[in-house]
Order: sequence, then structure tokens, then C-alpha cells
Amino acid sequence: MNNNFIQTDHLIFTPDNVDLSHSPLRNGIKDGTYVLGAFNPGLCRLPNGNLLMMVRVAEALISPVVNDHAHCIRWDNEKGYVTDAWPLANVSMSDPRKFKINAYGFAVYALTSLSWLLPVELTQDGAAILHIHYDKIIAPQQSNQEYGIEDPRISFLDEKYYMTTCCVSAERHSTMLYVAQDGLNYSCLGMVLDHQNKDMLLFEGKINNQYYALTRPLGECYFASAPATEFHPGAAVQMASSPDLLHWKPKDEPFLRARRSSLSNVKIGGGTPPVLTEDGWLMLYHGVENKGEVGIYRTFWALLDKNDPLKILRLEDAAPLLEANASLSKGISHQVYLNEVVFTTGIAAHGDNFIIASGELDLACRISTISKTYFSITRS
Repeated sequence: MNNNFIQTDHLIFTPDNVDLSHSPLRNGIKDGTYVLGAFNPGLCRLPNGNLLMMVRVAEALISPVVNDHAHCIRWDNEKGYVTDAWPLANVSMSDPRKFKINAYGFAVYALTSLSWLLPVELTQDGAAILHIHYDKIIAPQQSNQEYGIEDPRISFLDEKYYMTTCCVSAERHSTMLYVAQDGLNYSCLGMVLDHQNKDMLLFEGKINNQYYALTRPLGECYFASAPATEFHPGAAVQMASSPDLLHWKPKDEPFLRARRSSLSNVKIGGGTPPVLTEDGWLMLYHGVENKGEVGIYRTFWALLDKNDPLKILRLEDAAPLLEANASLSKGISHQVYLNEVVFTTGIAAHGDNFIIASGELDLACRISTISKTYFSITRS
């Protein structure tokens, strides 16, 4: 991969940066835990000019298998955080992030970690950590978040900060919306997308007096694409609009699907909230190539028409914008449990550049700087 266009590229926040004495799991969990990953950060610029990463902290049991049982962490409305035990003979543990419970005729999982959100303030250029806001942690508070809060994305709209998150529970796998006046103190507005509709990204501005969002519905089965079509079947990025950010109408037309000519032969999904440039709406998204249990996650990009975002003006889905970079994680190689995964979740302007925030290897937060001119319709 030719990455000469990347001006700066480094890991800014790792599991070792998290002080678990502040963990919300201390409310109930007596067993030892560790940070499996501190990754997939939402990104915004605060009123003081500094950057704010909202980091997903995945906290896991040090000893998840005890007495021939696999254990998971769950939040309970009455008891706080608890652990559930499942006989090893009844589960499959091929994916380090979860285990499958084999007692059902359909896919049922429990997670090996529970995620909560930690605000981390950075310098204006994203080069250094200024403050970790442990007093602003966002943790499960209701039953539809019992397995955690994941993958925040932050958009600045109408002079407010709106954050979408994925909430995981036995009830459903849904999208929750939060709002803050200052980018730090968030309140929950409730669920806005129902089961298996995640990676919700709010456009940073109205279009034709409507709010727009990218979504990524999932399903247990997909139907075959016609043999001659250019598209793979499977999960794709879709679009919806809303009058109020709470009630969403999916667009009837399909939006962005994985092409057979691309590297993404498993699925694609949203990455960063679309931001308006001179050439149109810039969106970064992830594509997954089939390999092993998890696959290879890469970041790609597209430009959308300013007034009709269903119209794709430029699609870069052959050569990735970002791939996992083994040289960045050398210092924490002993903590690596996945390979070939980069998951981009945040973008912020900084002068002539964009600062891009990603999760690296589901382990750490990565900051990359790329010139705005790279994302041009006319660049060859």
C-alpha cells in the first residue's frame, strides 16, 4: 500500500493509558479485569479548540474460564454489574471477542468484555493527551445496554454535539443517540434505530432542510445478487433522513454496496460522520475482506453530491486509505489479539488537513493526518 499521502500516523491511546480504578465495573464485579482494548474513538473539536476522543474501553475478565464454565460480564438493572456462567461444553470460543452459545438453532452470543465510553482530551493537532475525563464516563444505565456501549460517532450539528452509539443487549442490538452542549457532558435521547441497525453516522449539516444519516442494517441472511451485477450481496451502507434527528425514514434507493472489483467481499459499513468539503460530502467507511474468523478491515472513502447525497461523485474502493500498520503497535505487541483490523470512526478539520481517528487492531486509538486536497474529485 502506498501511504505517502499520510503526513502523521501514530497510536495516541492504548490499554495502558486506562486507570481501571475509575471503572464503572467496580460497581458489582469483584473478579479481576483488564483492558482488552481502548479503541474506535468518536472525535470532535471542543469549544476550547482541543480535540476530544470518546474512547470505547472494552473491559474483560482476567480469567473468563473457571470451573469448566465460560463467563461474561453483564449490567443488571437491580444488581449492577454481574457475571454469567455458561458450561464450556455448550459454547464455541473461536472469536476472542465473544463466544457462541450452541443451545439455539440460530446465532446467540455472549461477549468476553463489556464496553463503556471514556472522554480523552487531546491537543489541537491530536499529537498528545491533555486530560482523561474519568468524571465524564458513559456507562450502561438501562437494560438495552446490558452488554455495553460501543463505537461512538460524534457530529457537530445546530451548535450541539450529537453522538450515536451501538448498544448491545439480549433485547436488541440498537443505536442510541446522545447530545451535549459542550462536547463533554452528554445526556441520552433514547433509541433511534432498532435491532441490528448500527454504524449510524449523522451528516454534519442539513440537506434540503432535512437531517441525513448513514446506517448499516444487518440480517441473518442475504439474497444473491444477479450473476452479472457489479455488487456483492451482504451488509451495505444505507441512507435515511429525519425532520428531528429522532424519527428516521430509510431511503427507498440502495446507497453504497460492496463491488466485486473491490477488496471488500464480506461487508462494508460506515466509518466517519460525513463532513462537507468544496467537492461534496466526504465519507470514510470500512470494508471487510474474507480471511479467518474476523476478516481484514480497511478504510476507504467516497465523495457525495452536496444536495443529493445518494449520488456518489467519487468512490475509492480499490486502494485503501488506511490499513492496519504493524509498526505502530510494536510497543504493545504483547497485547495484540487481532491482526489486520483498522476501524475508522472520527474526523476533524485542522487547517489544511483532516485529523482522522481510528481503532487499531481493536486494541488502541490511532491518529492519522491527511491533507484535505487528497480528497478531491479532480486528483488523479
